[in-house]
Amino acid sequence: MKAPMPYTLRASALRNWLRQLSFRDMFALGLPALLIIAAGFWFAARYIKPAPPDQAIISCGASGSAYESFCARYKPLIEQYGIGLDARESAGSIENLKRISDPEQTLDFAFIQGGSAPDHPPGLLSLGAAYYEPVWVFYRGRPGLDRLDQLKGLRIGIGAEGSGTRHLALQMLAAHGMDTDRRRLLPLGGTEGVAALLHRRIDVLIVVGAVHSASVWSLLYADGVSLMSLAQAPAYSRRFPHLSLLTLPRGAIDFVRDIPPRDVSLVATQAYVVAREDTHPALIDLMLGAMKPAHAEATVFQRPGEFPKADAGDFELHPRAKRFYEAGPPFLQRYLPFSIANLLDRMLVLLVPLLALALPLFKILPQLYVWRVRSKLYRWYGELKDVERQALMDDAPRSRAEGLDDLERIEAAVARITVPLAHSDYYYQLRAHIHMVRRRLQGDAAAVPEDSDATAGQDGPVPGQKPGGTD
Repeated sequence: MKAPMPYTLRASALRNWLRQLSFRDMFALGLPALLIIAAGFWFAARYIKPAPPDQAIISCGASGSAYESFCARYKPLIEQYGIGLDARESAGSIENLKRISDPEQTLDFAFIQGGSAPDHPPGLLSLGAAYYEPVWVFYRGRPGLDRLDQLKGLRIGIGAEGSGTRHLALQMLAAHGMDTDRRRLLPLGGTEGVAALLHRRIDVLIVVGAVHSASVWSLLYADGVSLMSLAQAPAYSRRFPHLSLLTLPRGAIDFVRDIPPRDVSLVATQAYVVAREDTHPALIDLMLGAMKPAHAEATVFQRPGEFPKADAGDFELHPRAKRFYEAGPPFLQRYLPFSIANLLDRMLVLLVPLLALALPLFKILPQLYVWRVRSKLYRWYGELKDVERQALMDDAPRSRAEGLDDLERIEAAVARITVPLAHSDYYYQLRAHIHMVRRRLQGDAAAVPEDSDATAGQDGPVPGQKPGGTD
């Protein structure tokens, strides 16, 4: 094991390292580089989403509806991350669609029934299908009815104004030519409609909702109330693309009481959670994370884990929802607390200028630093070469004495140059070259009179004889 370096040696090594740096050159190159990186960060920061709001708002449904039930399930799943969930009651799917389509309304999410938005409203994105919503037709009397047109002349509760039940019930009744007698099509639904059917104020109640909703569950156990098995269910699923065929098996609700007493053919749409396009991405992730456990359990109509699923319905699937269904929760949220993961996710966009600007700059800056340091010396090589060339020309415009004066000036200027220790070899090479040129000029200047004296009175120099002496 090596002994630790003494403090004095460490301090000396630090001083030597600092002496190898030219802080003036580093500042001249580093400041523009930092400004370029800062400009890149500023530009990227314009695209960073702000921190998520403290509360998400979702438009649910009427009291006792499946929408209200699932909103209650979402609430603790989202609020455990420090984000509140404001679940707002509504008449149902159609009112939810109007709310979330209205830019004046403060809303993030809404439950929308499949088939409620055939015009594909802009600015809305689906987070996926949440569960099946069967169409239940309950009527007073003994079992036996299996077609909607058998209900002509009866008082039918088709759901409250603004509900998805009313929208879908009118679609199906219109297929039988039964949507014109509005005096018998009453705006009753939910718990109010259940009470009206049980108290004989209406004869039929159409409910669209999950099997565990309060309205459906209470009517399945009600005495004197029967559930219609739709003999034309396959035809409905072909006529209306948003409907699919379902079967409620005998005894699926209660084995002991044999509810229902026979297999029941139903049609069903799907419930979708829809978000605005500008809803904060962190809220999107939280809602998707809440939908997963809230809808994953098995029911009489779905297998475990079948819902939620990447079905956009009447809308386009949200990009984050698409990634969620393909790869699961975001990578950072799998291993970090939500607040930290969300902060890092927002900051990742700042890596763009770091990678696009900083890395190339850090690669080029050392080369620019070396060039800048050496350029202080290279410029004097040009003057040195010019002095040597002019002094050694046959018809030199300047005398050698003037050339020597220029060399003195160049050497004095070079001596004032501060060069980092790491590049001092170029500094001393320049001084050596100055000295070499000086010796050459001094040698040539001394050789002129000696040549003149040695050759005086002779026709020419003796071959092989050096100036000023003999071999």
